[in-house]
Amino acid sequence: MNRPTPRRVEGTYYALTLGSTLAASFIWGINTLFLLDAGLTNLEAFAANAFFTAGMVIFEIPTGVVADTLGRRASYLLGTLTLAITTFAYWVMWVQQAPFWAWAIVSVLLGLGFTFFSGAVDAWLVDALRATGYRGALETVFGRAQVVAGVAMLTGSVAGGVIAQATDLGVPFLVRAGVLVAMLVIAAVLMRDLGFTPVRGATPMAAVRDVMRSSVRHGLGRPPIRWLMIASPFTTGVGIYAFYALQPYLLELGGDDGAYALAGLAAAVISGASIAGGALAPVVRRLVRRRTTLLLVSAATSAAVLVAFFFVRELWVAIALLAAWGIASSIGQPAQRAYLNDMIPSAQRATVLSFHSLLGSAGGVAIQPALGRAADVGGYGFSLLWGGIISTVAIPFLAASRAQHDPADTAVAPGEVVGDEPSPRPAD
Repeated sequence: MNRPTPRRVEGTYYALTLGSTLAASFIWGINTLFLLDAGLTNLEAFAANAFFTAGMVIFEIPTGVVADTLGRRASYLLGTLTLAITTFAYWVMWVQQAPFWAWAIVSVLLGLGFTFFSGAVDAWLVDALRATGYRGALETVFGRAQVVAGVAMLTGSVAGGVIAQATDLGVPFLVRAGVLVAMLVIAAVLMRDLGFTPVRGATPMAAVRDVMRSSVRHGLGRPPIRWLMIASPFTTGVGIYAFYALQPYLLELGGDDGAYALAGLAAAVISGASIAGGALAPVVRRLVRRRTTLLLVSAATSAAVLVAFFFVRELWVAIALLAAWGIASSIGQPAQRAYLNDMIPSAQRATVLSFHSLLGSAGGVAIQPALGRAADVGGYGFSLLWGGIISTVAIPFLAASRAQHDPADTAVAPGEVVGDEPSPRPAD
């Protein structure tokens, strides 16, 4: 194998991002319609999504510990295998019109698959970049990855909607399972743990205890991270609901419940917005001195757009708002990921990032069924209005993280200028 370089690490990260997002996005545009077609009500469909999110809550920390003990590569491979199996199980349940309890169980296991990814992949990237001498800004890499993910999502979501329109709602799930099997092979060949030594020799319980203790100290024990984590349930929980609710919302405005390609368009517009947000994020970051500025603007704008959906009656206006929501939600993501990673030591990185993801998933567990019920009572626009209101709760916590004045808030690559002055220290 060639000597690892930052470029090679970036290339591997982009390949993993491309494949994983492409696989996932085949069903993003039609997932809610798929669940409803399986005989579930709106409440049951979003409750199934909530069980998926509950699985992420339950397994986030254990799988984060797996990444920090057995290794990030092992965690990624386990996640890919789990997702392939549970995606196929979804298709089987759809064919058999399975009862709700079966959807609940498999949704929890589907959440398990994603928890192997959360924290592990970003932790692998940051450690590998630093081990190979990367000196650039993390926002640049995360921004490019967001563009790659957006392209994959655009391709997969449109293809998934078109495939469902031409065949049925189950075929995109089979395609997704096939792509995941291919990614299992690709990751096994390309991915190697660099700049990180998995824990060896300790008993599993001792390893879990040691990593958890250190993770709490370096996560919740550090105020700027703690406030960011507390904000996560409101932004992430609402964001998960809004993404899936916007599919039937557009169909409702369009007046055709069978226009699956339009549902795919909803995911495609969001993916296009994610591409734009990822491309703009490094540019905008150079215009502002503090990363938390982007986080606050992103959260406030996203909430305002969700509220605006309630007042929309024209399909084209809703699509324009959808694009605005996608850009507002995505433009702050690279800065948030860089902000977090700059504050977390390598040995606890995957677990702390997983804990941050856990809190966001916990918000989804509570928020999705509640907003799903609001959609049953007052329509999707009404539920999105409440989603916007709930997400504003995150803003004071983001402001509290900003008030800590952590050096990571202003960290940039050596020699780079942000706002009107250079950063006082490099990002690493």
